Amino acid sequence: MNKIPEMFLERMKNMLDSEFPEFEQSYQETAYQGLRVNTLKLSVEQFLSQTSFSLEPIPWCPSGFYYTEQNRPGKHPYHAAGLYYIQEPSAMSVVEVLQPEPGEKVLDLCAAPGGKSTQIAAYLQGEGLLIANEIYGNRVKSLSENIERCGIKNTLVTNETPARLAERFPAFFDRILVDAPCSGEGMFRKLAEACTDWSTQKVQECADVQAEILDDAAQMLKPGGVLVYSTCTFSPNENESSIAQFLKRQPEFELLGIEKEHGMSSGNPQWGNNRDDLQHTVRLWPHHLKGEGHFIAKLQKKDGEIISQRKAASSPIAKESLQLWKAYQKEFLQSSFPETGYIQFGDQLYLLPPHSPELNRLKVVRPGLHLGTLKKGRFEPSHALALALRPWEIGQSQSFSQDSEQILRYLKGESLINDSTEKGWTVVCVDGYPLGWGKVANGQMKNHYPKGLRWL
Repeated sequence: MNKIPEMFLERMKNMLDSEFPEFEQSYQETAYQGLRVNTLKLSVEQFLSQTSFSLEPIPWCPSGFYYTEQNRPGKHPYHAAGLYYIQEPSAMSVVEVLQPEPGEKVLDLCAAPGGKSTQIAAYLQGEGLLIANEIYGNRVKSLSENIERCGIKNTLVTNETPARLAERFPAFFDRILVDAPCSGEGMFRKLAEACTDWSTQKVQECADVQAEILDDAAQMLKPGGVLVYSTCTFSPNENESSIAQFLKRQPEFELLGIEKEHGMSSGNPQWGNNRDDLQHTVRLWPHHLKGEGHFIAKLQKKDGEIISQRKAASSPIAKESLQLWKAYQKEFLQSSFPETGYIQFGDQLYLLPPHSPELNRLKVVRPGLHLGTLKKGRFEPSHALALALRPWEIGQSQSFSQDSEQILRYLKGESLINDSTEKGWTVVCVDGYPLGWGKVANGQMKNHYPKGLRWL
């Protein structure tokens, strides 16, 4: 058991009254583990028919499941193939409240490490635009890697401040998720560092930052658009009070109802200046359900001005670069890629998502789908391209079963024996799902699985 701060427990005793003993007892229990099926790559039914994991459905997320530690899903080829995302169960509830729809423009403003971004992308099903932003440079890498592993094509990953994005994207997004940086009280059972890092000063500092982020998000939402605010903390200052103050500053917003089910509770109006509409917010308590602590508020922007945005240039790349890509595509892929929408950074080629805005003067870490590297007279495909391919888009491939020795060898970076008469770039698959590239020549497949991802 992690050492829970005494001042925190004293505050929770005052907040929960008769429920406090049950709440305190929850810290004696093991934190629940969850995974969410990546429905961009396969259906929940397909996943369940192929996995040997011992799973229990998470009631508030149709694609989410509890697993036991004995399953070790992080060390399975299906994880490397992006067939699921390991995510805390309560955290899965937030995007279920956001409910993005295919074709919409969506912003995940505080996105690292990417659990909620990948869940949003699954809802979009490749249609529309997702901007996944992370202000901290040391966290944006993991966000970009998870976007890549899940095979997401229609996402821009940015490394900007919310204020900077607000300047660039006034009234631009249909939906915005603010999974705000917080004091992390809801993670005390799961993360020892959350306990040691906590203080009453940090709670107030987080509340101040949250207010700034929410105001920036308000500027970026279209009239009629939906903003979902969430935290993984219990502090009223960061939850009900934070929303009450936001509504006072931004009267063009109103709270929308969220269905309370599966042990979820209403927010407490008394903790937010006695605003009756705060009962529309939701709290997830660890002594009421199988998950950690969370708070969720769903807001809609009633009015404002719609502002048009200039789109990104359609194809700012050299003719020779496009020819190399198209020649590679014709030889090794079955899919039909767009004629326009490409962008080149140095020798790296990307395919921008549809409806992309102009990217100049933005810190863009991943401008859409990374296709590969342009080298002298040839094109070398990226790992991201392999993971983004659907089975019907693959050209040359070699598939192995999930428990085969060949798959383990491939994930370790070893070469494979190959008796195929075909040569060149080949997609290595696990049970038909892409894992990465190999290159066949002289009866061998040279391993092109990225060194940084190889299993030790």
